[in-house]
Amino acid sequence: MIRSLSASAALLSIAAALAGCQPHAAWNGSIEALLRAQPERFATVMADPAHYRVQIIYTQIDRDADNRPSFRSYRYRVNPAEYFYPASTVKLPAAVLALEKLERLGLSRGTTMLTGAAADFQTTAERDETAPGGLPSVAHYIRKIFLVSDNDAFNRLYEFIGQQEFNESLQARGFVNTRIVHRLELALDPLQNQQTNPVRFVDGEVTLYEQDAVHSDRSYMGTQPELLGKAEIVAGKYRRRPKDFAAKNAFPLQEMHDFLRTLLFPESVDDERRFRLSAEDYRFLYRQMSAYAADSGIDAYSDREAYPQGYVKFLMYGGSAASIPERIRIFNKVGDAYGFLTDCAYVVDFENKVEFLLAATVYTNENQTFNDDDYEYDEIGQPFLANLGQAIYEVELARERPNEPDLGRFR
Repeated sequence: MIRSLSASAALLSIAAALAGCQPHAAWNGSIEALLRAQPERFATVMADPAHYRVQIIYTQIDRDADNRPSFRSYRYRVNPAEYFYPASTVKLPAAVLALEKLERLGLSRGTTMLTGAAADFQTTAERDETAPGGLPSVAHYIRKIFLVSDNDAFNRLYEFIGQQEFNESLQARGFVNTRIVHRLELALDPLQNQQTNPVRFVDGEVTLYEQDAVHSDRSYMGTQPELLGKAEIVAGKYRRRPKDFAAKNAFPLQEMHDFLRTLLFPESVDDERRFRLSAEDYRFLYRQMSAYAADSGIDAYSDREAYPQGYVKFLMYGGSAASIPERIRIFNKVGDAYGFLTDCAYVVDFENKVEFLLAATVYTNENQTFNDDDYEYDEIGQPFLANLGQAIYEVELARERPNEPDLGRFR
């Protein structure tokens, strides 16, 4: 779940949005050179990129005469061995794999999904007051994931997919450094996270499919310590020790970027890596990824001050811009927790015929203490991602393309 907005974040994101009006930055093929050439935007982070654990992937997209895309990627400090906590970005593969499982089972994404409990640490889900008719479904959980980054929605999809199936499905497609090993915002141990709830899909009183509680046959936790920081707060007590993230989810930036590319451009990857989704599933995902909460028709998200259009758009709009130009659509998933801010996005400008992929993460935890809610998201993290998105967008506006892209598929 994305934290609440602050006035400073709103002002910074608005400034970032207006930055698109500035002269285009020169591009010489180096992300580092681009950032160092704009100290008014990037001086703080670029003074010590290792301290902020910055990683960036920028991918240019060119089309041939038949509108087939080709990709050229530029990277800055991308290193799968340099851990960052992916937070809510793991909800993207959860949405895709849940739809894929429904497709395999012959079930509709709008079918009522009832989650039971088979252990005292598990909870049931048989109502969802934000859903049509108050009944939960995979479709509505996915809406909540992309509109407001709802944690419970992810947990229910995780329980439907199952930990072992989740990880083996990713590994089979080459995402071998990704691990999804726990629910979000719940204090459960590794063995509890290996166990997932029973689930039923029903049509009124008729059960269409029933899945018993499932236990993963193996652990997918990291095999080596992932020690970060100097202290953490545990159960309200200060512990002077590094935090070990080996038992936490991992979604390296390159694999995150490649997952998004596979979803948006399935024809660009080998058949065995493509997701087994229907054409309507793809359209549904694209709509939800680029939608705005306050425009969703869901009463709980109708407050435009609480849910501005930039709410879950960190790149370019800092997570808080009141509005985004109609010509621009951003298909993305963000995450923020433990001081890490991450966004992986496909940005389209229909009017200027611009498209690009951009993934980035930055770490803001000056006191190196976890769980104290003292992170520099508003002061450093959000402005950095907003300015990064704007800088790359300016490069794209100035970039010549061999063929004008037909972007109608993403309208």
